[in-house]
Order: sequence, then C-alpha cells, then structure tokens
Amino acid sequence: MVVFDLDGTLVDTAPDLVAALNFVLRREGLGALPLQSARSMIGAGARRMIERGLESEDRVATPDDITRMMGDFIDYYAAHIADESRPFEGLVEALDDLSAQGYRFAVCTNKLEWLSRLLLDRLGLTARFAAICGADTFGVTKPDPTILQQTVARAGGYLRTTIMVGDAGPDVGVARRAGIPVIGVEFGYTEVPIAELKPDRLISHMRELPEAVAALTAARV
Repeated sequence: MVVFDLDGTLVDTAPDLVAALNFVLRREGLGALPLQSARSMIGAGARRMIERGLESEDRVATPDDITRMMGDFIDYYAAHIADESRPFEGLVEALDDLSAQGYRFAVCTNKLEWLSRLLLDRLGLTARFAAICGADTFGVTKPDPTILQQTVARAGGYLRTTIMVGDAGPDVGVARRAGIPVIGVEFGYTEVPIAELKPDRLISHMRELPEAVAALTAARV
C-alpha cells in the first residue's frame, strides 16, 4: 500500500488555498500575500495557515477570532476548491503503473476529510483511493502515528507493507513514528527543505515514484 499526503504531494492546491487565505486577510483589512511566499504556510491545516498569514502581517488575533476566520476560509475555499488546483504532472501515470503492479492507495492528510473528498471528487481521483482520511476523521493529525495507522487499517492494508509519500515534516514524522519508510517529494510545500528531513527516498517528479516505491519495497523483503 502507498499512502499519500494530499496538498503539495498529490495535488498542487496552493493557488486555491492562498486565494482563500487572501480572502480572509482582506476581510481583516490586511494585504494579500504573494503565492510564492505563502506556499510554505500550507500543510498544517487551515487554522495554522491563517495564523501564519496573520503573523506575516504582524497581526495578533484571539483564538475566537481565528475560529471565526476559519469559518470564512473554509466557506470560501469549498466554493473555489478546484478553480486552479490540479494533480501534479505525472501523477495519474504513476498511479496507473503502481496499480498494475498490485499496489493500493490511500490518502492521509491534515486537511478536513470532507474538503479532501470534495477536491478529489472534482478532480476525478476519488475512486483511486481505498481510504481518504483527514484531520477530523480520527481526531488526530500528523505527525501523530494514530492517523496513519487508522488510515491504513481503513484501507484494508498493513503497516508492514505500507510506504508513505509526502512533502513536509508532518509526513516524515508520521512515517517515522509509525515505523514505515517515507518518500519525500521535492515539489511540495514546506518551510524546511524536504531533503533536510532525510526521507528514505527523494523524488523531484511523479514519474520517479514507481521506481522509488519498488526500491523501498525490495528493501523490506
């Protein structure tokens, strides 16, 4: 089984996520953030993304204010979830290749499950995954290993034959804590370069995924 992170790993969601963040910031009387500089704010969930956006503008907000902004963020994002978001180049071909070899797939993300399903539905990808689990599915988020363990179980898999694929610290962390190998993608969203987090394999394009998965699978036999 191969378990994927979603934002910055399967799908380039940055344009629509940053648009939602900027919608919230403008409503608070703040300036919009450039896409490139805001990309690294993605990956720890909507609340943390908003907090990071406010920090970049030197704005302090109360927990209640953040909760209110989250509501605005999610409403806007859900309405525009696939305006510009697209699967990373080579993803579909890589999934086809791995599926033909007998691999099954799941999604383990810190995005809310219903938003994850909505996005994958809009992109025609939902049916490819045996399980799609998010921050609200089990009440824990990455890097807590419970979310990965339960995702694999829901998908009908076993940790001993599972590989994680992700773009940032929570993905490497959850894999390490669950005791499984992890492939890092270099095209995602992270404040710390993925290479510095020392995943078991690094790929710079989805076309490299099948070979990386094969190498890690062979190493575990």
